[in-house]
Formats: sequence, structure tokens, C-alpha cells
Amino acid sequence: MKRTRKKHSAAFKAKVAVAAIRGDRTVAELAGEFGVHPNQIHNWKKQLLDGAVSVRGRRAGGGSHQ
Repeated sequence: MKRTRKKHSAAFKAKVAVAAIRGDRTVAELAGEFGVHPNQIHNWKKQLLDGAVSVRGRRAGGGSHQ
């Protein structure tokens, strides 16, 4: 029998990643609660943090500074 992959919404991924960043529960606890693999939570957390860094690094006005 072929397994189909679950498609999670961006909002769901962000919710899980933020919960992981908070750190009040372990990744294993979050994995059990949300029904995803712990490695996936680590990936979503990294993506969220990397995205936050790129947003913070942008300057107002959208152009490069000289």
C-alpha cells in the first residue's frame, strides 16, 4: 500500500515552529502532540528562524544603502 504525504499549511508549520522556539515543551512532546516527526519540527524551526533573519536584515525602502 502506498503512503501519501501530508501537506501542512504554512500556518500549521509556523504554529509548530513557534512552539518549538518557545522551548516550554520538548521537540518529542511537540511531535507527539502535532503528529509530525521531530526532524520535521527542527526543519520548520530552522526555516522560521532563517526567514526572520532575512526579514530583519532588510532596510527600509527596499533599496541597498551606499
